[in-house]
Amino acid sequence: MSYLIIPENYRPKLSLRQTEQGIKLIKEFFQQNLSTGLQLRRVTAPLFVLQGMGINDDLNGVERAVTFPIKDLQDARAEVVHSLAKWKRLTLAEYDVKPGYGIYTDMNAIRADESLGNLHSLYVDQWDWERTITEEDRNVAFLKRIVRRIYSAMLRTEYLINETYPELEPFLAREVFFIHSQQLLDMYPGMTAKEREDAITKKYGAVFIMGIGGKLSNGEPHDLRAPDYDDWSTMNEEGFAGLNGDLLVWNPILGRAMELSSMGVRVDKESMLRQLELCGQQQRSQLYFHKKLLAGELPLCIGGGIGQSRLCMLFLQKAHIGEIQASIWPEEQRRQCQAAGIQLI
Repeated sequence: MSYLIIPENYRPKLSLRQTEQGIKLIKEFFQQNLSTGLQLRRVTAPLFVLQGMGINDDLNGVERAVTFPIKDLQDARAEVVHSLAKWKRLTLAEYDVKPGYGIYTDMNAIRADESLGNLHSLYVDQWDWERTITEEDRNVAFLKRIVRRIYSAMLRTEYLINETYPELEPFLAREVFFIHSQQLLDMYPGMTAKEREDAITKKYGAVFIMGIGGKLSNGEPHDLRAPDYDDWSTMNEEGFAGLNGDLLVWNPILGRAMELSSMGVRVDKESMLRQLELCGQQQRSQLYFHKKLLAGELPLCIGGGIGQSRLCMLFLQKAHIGEIQASIWPEEQRRQCQAAGIQLI
């Protein structure tokens, strides 16, 4: 079901022409800063992969991939990627990328099961990145250093946009506040996970919530995660399980938290087997990707995705992701947006 927020007295601060120019500026500038800050080189990514190899990202484990038959492969089925979490790790191995360096790519996807609204579209575009690490890097301190580098690139991008368009005023917090999902639950025990995200992000402006996927003291995870890419079950130095997380910022236009990136230290052999068992999905260990990981043929790494349209929406101070990208929306949502001055492309 679609979900729409209509900000009171909303009017776009930029024209359609300025918006298109701003999108181009943000995408070019941010990816340059991301590449430099994390020492990443650009690679070309697939739009689809073969079904049944365990390469596609399973996201929360319940979303359906868009599939189609391939005539020249005896109607073997391909599926449009959800993201490239596993494909990137295979690519690190193929390119023999050394620790401290990595790759990034423009990822385009179709997520047919999204609930369409201000932040969610059928079409997903993001910078997917992955960086080779050492065993010593598999800790929460290293994870935090990487998050801060990414956020610094966002702050520089915001400064450039505000200089280019004086009608836009800066609003990002200067620093990221880190908190584990169990600590967040302890702080707001009577709230849902999304309500907790809004409360903590409104308080601090920019928040990285760690430990996404493992069960908390209430018997539920903060959010769902597939068991075979992020490591959400390894105990970290602070005594909590999980070496992954979500980066959220407070969106003043919508008056709610906005997730910009999901990322984490990736599973090693031990954590993947543990998480497959926790999720009752041990059969995945027989898939192509999983066999290579278990055989020690894939490097240790950290990686994630950063939403391109979301970043542009945030910096250009738009109320709906459809003001940034062309997609399909329910007719009633289009009508409501038009009446509210929200110009969907």
